Amino acid sequence: MKTSKKTEFPANVTSKKKTKTNNSAWKKIKSSWQLYVIFLLPLAYIIIFQYIPMYGITIAFKDFNPAEGILGSPWVGFKHIEAFFHSYEFWRVIKNTIGLSLYQLIIGFPFPILLALSLNYVNKKYFKKTVQMISYAPHFISVVVMVGIILVFLEPTGPINQLLHLFGKEPIQFMGNPDYFKSIYVWSGIWQNIGFGCIIYLAALSSVNPTLHEAAIVDGATKLQRIRHIDIPGIMPIMIILLILDMGNVLSIGFEKALLLQNPLNLRTSEVIDTYVYKVGLVSAIPNYSFAAAVGLFKSIIGFILIITVNKLAKKIGQESLW
Repeated sequence: MKTSKKTEFPANVTSKKKTKTNNSAWKKIKSSWQLYVIFLLPLAYIIIFQYIPMYGITIAFKDFNPAEGILGSPWVGFKHIEAFFHSYEFWRVIKNTIGLSLYQLIIGFPFPILLALSLNYVNKKYFKKTVQMISYAPHFISVVVMVGIILVFLEPTGPINQLLHLFGKEPIQFMGNPDYFKSIYVWSGIWQNIGFGCIIYLAALSSVNPTLHEAAIVDGATKLQRIRHIDIPGIMPIMIILLILDMGNVLSIGFEKALLLQNPLNLRTSEVIDTYVYKVGLVSAIPNYSFAAAVGLFKSIIGFILIITVNKLAKKIGQESLW
C-alpha cells in the first residue's frame, strides 16, 4: 500500500507567504485609506458608547453605592434579578411589553411592504414621488413633537372628537381609557415610520430582474400573480433579515414615546420595561441603580436569545440569516 506523505514547507517559505499576505493587506488599506478614515468615527462611537459602558452592567450583581463606586460596592449575585421576578409589577410589565411588541410587529411589519409593492406598480412618477414625500415626512418629526400632535388630535375637544360630534357621537376619552393605549401607540408608529421603512423594500424591488416581469406579462400573468411569484420572493431575504432584527427588539419598545403618552389613567397598560427601569433607577425618591440595571440586563438577555433562535430557524428553513 502506498502511504500519502504530507508535504512540509520550509519555515522561510511560510514566513515569506505571511509577509506577502501582510503586504497585500497593507496595500489595500493604503489604497483605500479615505474609507478607513471615515470608518473611524462610527467605530469610535460604538466602542465609547456601546462597549465601554458594558462594564457598568456589573452593578446588576452588586449593591451599588455611588460613594463606594462600582469596584467598592459589595457583590450580591442574582439578588436583584430574583427581586424583579418576585415583585408585584413583574407580570404586568412583562405582559404590557410583550403585548405591545407583538401588536407592533404583527400589525406594523407588513405595511411598509404593502406600500412598497403598491408604489412599485405606479407609472405616474409625479404621483409616486408625492406619495413617497408625504409618507416619509412624519419619520423626521421628533418623538416629543409627534406625541404633542397625537395628544392634540385625541383630546376631548380635538379634531377627532369634533368629527364624532358631527355624527352625533359622544366624545371619547382616548388617553384616559387604558384599552386604547396599545392601538394609539402602534398605529401612530405605523403612520410615522411606514414611509421610511418602505425605502428598503423599494430598493430591494429595484434589484429584481425585469426580464422576469417581461416573461410573466407575455405569459399573461396579472399584477397580483407577478407580486406573488416574482416580487415577494425577490424581497424575501430582506424581509427575513428585518424580521430577525425586529425579533431581537421585542422587549425594547423604547421609553420615550411610551413615557410621554403615559398618564395615571392609562398606566395599567402603558407601563413597559423601559419606563419601569427609568422610574426605578432615576425618578424614584430612593433610586435603585442595581435593581434597574438587573431589569435592563434581563431584557437584553431575552432579546439576545430571541434573535439567536429566530436566526437559527431562518437557516433551517433555507432562508437568509444574519450569520
